[in-house]
Amino acid sequence: MNLENLRREYLQKGLSRSDLLADPMEQFKFWMQQAMDSGLIDPTAMSIATVDASGQPSQRTVLLKDLHQNSFIFYTNLQSKKAQDIRQNNKVSLLFAWLPLERQIKIQGTASFLGKAESLKYFSSRPKESQLAAWASSQSKPVSSRQFLEMQFARMKEKYSQGKIPIPDFWGGIKIIPQQFEFWQGRGHRLHDRFRFSPVQPAPENVEQKPFPKTWQIERLAP
Repeated sequence: MNLENLRREYLQKGLSRSDLLADPMEQFKFWMQQAMDSGLIDPTAMSIATVDASGQPSQRTVLLKDLHQNSFIFYTNLQSKKAQDIRQNNKVSLLFAWLPLERQIKIQGTASFLGKAESLKYFSSRPKESQLAAWASSQSKPVSSRQFLEMQFARMKEKYSQGKIPIPDFWGGIKIIPQQFEFWQGRGHRLHDRFRFSPVQPAPENVEQKPFPKTWQIERLAP
């Protein structure tokens, strides 16, 4: 397998300081809308990186489900590895990779868990099959076979064949308040455009859940 000769030039467009909005969340929403309008597959897919108690990082892709009060929200099994990592270390990193648009957004921030009422509102809006899957899957735990997983799903389907499906105690939402953004636009000859948004006055380290910064410094970074 020869990988070193696989390359292409990034020539769609550039990104200048004057293109950027002053608020990085508004800039994110602008790019997200463009990704959605372009017909990109899964524009809400984001990689989230966490670190466990031993310092080992781990990444996986989840779907962004809401932008609420300047936070990024997704839902998951609260016994999963990502949730366990966040309980040990709530500093996380997100990556939106919209490669057909030659764009990436990297976001660093702090994570916390949503309340049960907030999680229930979203859980109730999910398709019934997705609700059943939440009950059937012990996420991140070893499973003997695909057949066993499908049997668990069938068992939950029979158990909750009548009435509403309750939200599992082990399922809920996680919100991430961003503390730094980086917007990346591919350019020719690998001279990409990168801009970093950093808080002008970072929140104190002893604040358990840092507030979303009000003012931002914007810097161009070398590619």
